[in-house]
Amino acid sequence: MPKVKTNRVKYPEGWELIEPTLRELQAKMREAENDPHDGKRKCEALWPIFKIAHQKSRYIFDLYHRRKEISKELYEFCLDQGYADPNLIAKWKKPGYERLCCLRCMQPRDHNFQTTCVCRVPKHLREEKVIECVHCGCRGCASGD
Repeated sequence: MPKVKTNRVKYPEGWELIEPTLRELQAKMREAENDPHDGKRKCEALWPIFKIAHQKSRYIFDLYHRRKEISKELYEFCLDQGYADPNLIAKWKKPGYERLCCLRCMQPRDHNFQTTCVCRVPKHLREEKVIECVHCGCRGCASGD
């Protein structure tokens, strides 16, 4: 007789410390996904979702790399379970990308003239002082700002 597979996940040590914050961010994400987007542009409807995804990834990144409050096992568990974006975190580790808002802002194929997003331009080099990224609503994520 085959074994019955269960979906039980073994949580690593320290999970109970970060679980309330992650649950709260998941609840905000669900709310943002179900929020009606009447009167908004098509791209503006996704901005809160990008913001919350960035917030979750930044929370996990800061706990492990900056404050060193969680173990490597817990950090890798969060990445494997989808609580944070590993590709975005990999970019944050590189110089010049410490404040990157989303991966779409640095991909040239998504922009006119095969360049990066306007939010990647430092504030002192911009012609317009107040701008918003079309992809995620970011107002500036250049590391020189």
